[in-house]
This record gives sequence, structure tokens and C-alpha cells, in this order.
Amino acid sequence: MKTILIAALFGLMTSILFTPLVVKYFRLKGFGQEIRDDGPKSHLVKRGTPTMGGVAIMVSTIVGYAMAHLIGSFRHDSGPTASGMLLLFLMLGSGAVGFIDDFIKLRHRRSLGLRARAKFAGQLLVALLFGIGAMMFKNGQGLTPASKRISYVRDIGALSIGLVGFLLLAYLIITATTNAVNLTDGLDGLVAGSAAMVMGAYTLMTFIQFRSSCYPPPALEGCYSVRDPHDLALIAAAAMGACFGFLWWNAKPAQIFMGDTGSMALGGLMAGLAILSRTELLLVVLGGLFAVVTLSSVIQGGWFKYTRLRTGTGKRVFRMAPFHHHFELGGWEETTTIVRFWIVSGLAVAFGMGLFYAEFISHG
Repeated sequence: MKTILIAALFGLMTSILFTPLVVKYFRLKGFGQEIRDDGPKSHLVKRGTPTMGGVAIMVSTIVGYAMAHLIGSFRHDSGPTASGMLLLFLMLGSGAVGFIDDFIKLRHRRSLGLRARAKFAGQLLVALLFGIGAMMFKNGQGLTPASKRISYVRDIGALSIGLVGFLLLAYLIITATTNAVNLTDGLDGLVAGSAAMVMGAYTLMTFIQFRSSCYPPPALEGCYSVRDPHDLALIAAAAMGACFGFLWWNAKPAQIFMGDTGSMALGGLMAGLAILSRTELLLVVLGGLFAVVTLSSVIQGGWFKYTRLRTGTGKRVFRMAPFHHHFELGGWEETTTIVRFWIVSGLAVAFGMGLFYAEFISHG
């Protein structure tokens, strides 16, 4: 437990202290955010705010994780694991796709970056490398970092999907989550605060898995067959601290935006935690806010295309998608929208944690 607290503390302090340096550097380089002309007019004043702040989140997460292992080495820490390295790779790989997207926006001074095909291709490459790696690196008990079974709060034994099925599922989860978090990132501090809650939930869940592991035997009924739950908890805690530290500077009025670099890195991290902790389906509940925001964009786009085909004129369900802009255009202040969406995110996380804990105590 001490190393988990160390990871969170160093993630937090590194993020608080390092982010202002990133702000200063990006201002000097002129890395300012472009704003959509069709969005809320109140957002136009944000044009020029430094972006790509996700770099600070990723660096702070890695520092928190590394310091936890460094200090833990004095207490016979076994060092980084395959699961931890794979999870960091997924975070960095997803963040790299977002970084390229952000860089193109900045270079061409437009609000659109990578084309959709290029973005999905990059996500496919990262997901395949992660998925293949997750099926390798067996430990002494023969456990690989991930499983070929679909999972809810643990593997569902009857739902084995094989290697190809797992790779397809991993790609689906990673792509869906990274893009969902990316869509949600539109208001100051919204994603940083919501992601911190999800990371906090995964810190607690993986710690419970570590304390109730099936290895070494004999194990209690309802134990968890997760390869490296303690290492997953360290990264989740470091990321939680990094998100809170970044939020200090990202809260309205934001001095820096995380950009696609940060939102896609955090999305990849959530997806990786779900896959490696065997809680894939539970992620839909824990990330309920991100799911709702994505659904709003799907409904908006689908209804617009359908009505245009039927009547020749496209119609919209919401004033604007993603969902949070609908409320802004309806008169909500940005701060009000952010706080209320944080409440929704907190309720979703609490409900997901409740489902996990209810299943845990059902085994006595």
C-alpha cells in the first residue's frame, strides 16, 4: 500500500511542478489551440491557449511509477513487470497518435488534424502490438498479462474467443475508449477530473485483486487470476495523481489544454487497465460519462444523415454534439456544465465500484 501512495504522490507533485514548465515552453513555441468556429462563441477566447499538455500527464505518470519502484527496491521490490510495461506502452503509443494529431493542427493552424483513416491506422498498430504482447510473457504460474476470455469483474469462463478474437476485442476497446475520451475533452478540466476518478477506481480494484490473488496457493474462494495487479495499481495511482496535478493548471480558466495527446493517452490507459485487470465490460460503467458523450455524437450524426436522406434536409437531435456543448448552447455556464458532468462521472464510477465490490463480497 505504501508504494501505491508513493506513486500517487510523485505523480501529483511532478504534474503540479512540471506542467507550468510545459506551459512556458509551448507558449514560446507558439503551440496554441485552434477553436472550432461552429462551437460556443464563449470558447473563442481560448484560441492560442497552449495545448498538448498530455505530455505532462504521461511524464508524471511514468515518474510516479518509476519512483514507487525505486523506493520500493529498498524493501525488496521485484521491479517493473510485463503488465506494467505493456500498459505504459499503450499509454505512450496512444498518446503518440494524439500528439501527431495535435501537431498537424498546430502546423496548419486548423481545428482538424489527422484524417480519420490515419488515426484509426495508428490506433490499430498500437492495439495489435499491445494485444500480441499481452498474450506473451507468461509468469511462473503460466499467466499472461491478458486473457482470451471476455471479462466483467473477472474472466467469464464460458466466453473464450481465441487469439484472433482477443486481438479484435482489444482493438475495439482501445479505439472506442481513446476516441470516447477524446470526444469528451472540450471543456476546461472535464476530462482531467473525470479520468482521475476512473484511475482512482482502478487503483482500488487492482489493489483488492492484489490482496486477493490466487497466487501463491492456497487461495481463498473468489480469488483473482490477474498477472500483476500490484503493478497495475501503481500505474493507476500515478496516473490519478498526474491527472489531479494537471487539473490544477487545466481548471477554468485553463492555462493549458491536454489536447489529443492527453485525452488519447488517458483513453489508452483506461482501456489497458480494463484488459489487463480482466474488467473489460465493467469499463463501460466506470467510464459511463465517456460512453454517454460518445453516444450523443453517434445519435447526432446518425439522425442527421438519416433525415437528410429521407427529407433532403439534415436535422439534429441536440443543439451541438458532443453532448456537453448542447447544454452550453442552452444557457449553462461552462463551469456549471463541468461540475455537473463531474457529478455524472462520479456516480458512474461509484456504481461501477459497487458492482465490483458486490461481486467480491459475494464470495465471502
